[in-house]
Amino acid sequence: MLNRFSPLTVAYHILKNRLVVPPMASQNADTQGFATQASIDHYANLAQSGAGLVMVEYSFVHKSGRSETNQLGADRDEHIEGMTRIANVIHTAGAKAGFQLTHCGGKARLDICPDLMGPSGITVPAYDRLPKPKAMSLDDMLMWKESFIAAANRVAKAGFDFVELHCAHGYGLNQVLSPVTNQRTDSYGGSLENRTRLIVEIIEAIKADTDLGIMVRIPGQDLYPEGLSQEDMTQVSKWLIEAGVNIIDVSSGIGGWNRPKDRRGEGYLVPESSYLKKQNLNIPIIGVGGIESVDYMETALAENALDLIAVGRAILKDPREFQRSFLLAFPHHRT
Repeated sequence: MLNRFSPLTVAYHILKNRLVVPPMASQNADTQGFATQASIDHYANLAQSGAGLVMVEYSFVHKSGRSETNQLGADRDEHIEGMTRIANVIHTAGAKAGFQLTHCGGKARLDICPDLMGPSGITVPAYDRLPKPKAMSLDDMLMWKESFIAAANRVAKAGFDFVELHCAHGYGLNQVLSPVTNQRTDSYGGSLENRTRLIVEIIEAIKADTDLGIMVRIPGQDLYPEGLSQEDMTQVSKWLIEAGVNIIDVSSGIGGWNRPKDRRGEGYLVPESSYLKKQNLNIPIIGVGGIESVDYMETALAENALDLIAVGRAILKDPREFQRSFLLAFPHHRT
């Protein structure tokens, strides 16, 4: 019977259980994006949770895509040494290691990212009003593509098992995907297929260049009337899987990381992962959203609402204590 300890083989890797530490910004890098000792210690600590997969926080692929002053970077080869140290401490704890890549697009402050750009120069929806980005040229779009591909190659050289493209939470690739922010008239805009094209091309190149397992963090939907729907994201998922994606990580959309106002309790974004599970995509799907308890994890797995369970804040609070609760009632398991 499937439970939280069930192993999962995906992209030639065996995840020892169904628990995932999701990417969570730590602000532990230096101002040039280099991993510090605090970065290494942070991931060594998170890996004590007993999770089968530990994801490294969103890391910028180009200097024009930096969201925060102390954000990790993957935009140049000099970062590989620090990235390697992070992968090593995660592996030492017995977990597989994943690394998330991002470009902020139009979602940053100008004092952090003065070259703010978006696919159509449209302000990204947010609770706090963001500045209006410049509209990207075709050359800018191609620069993004090459930057993600080059960063993924650095992830591979650093010894990670998985790379994840951040296409959610209103960041750059979500802006390209969403009709709210992408009103281009070239091959990267207009139809849903065209808006998915950039991500597909990045995935195909990563698959051709590396042996990495490929993940995408997508919005289950944008939750804007004019935004991406669940039906849209079903079709997008099919195209991404055809391109080479191994795991789909289902989160929130263009408005950013948020809890829908009408949802309470644990797993507030699991309805989106559950919807995709029902589409028979035949690929592991990660569910997220304030998950804390073992009871919720087991119920979600039993109901086939997800394949992997991302637990963020509860692990961040105390990874070792979370491991103890995760093992509770199954003391013969050791992670």
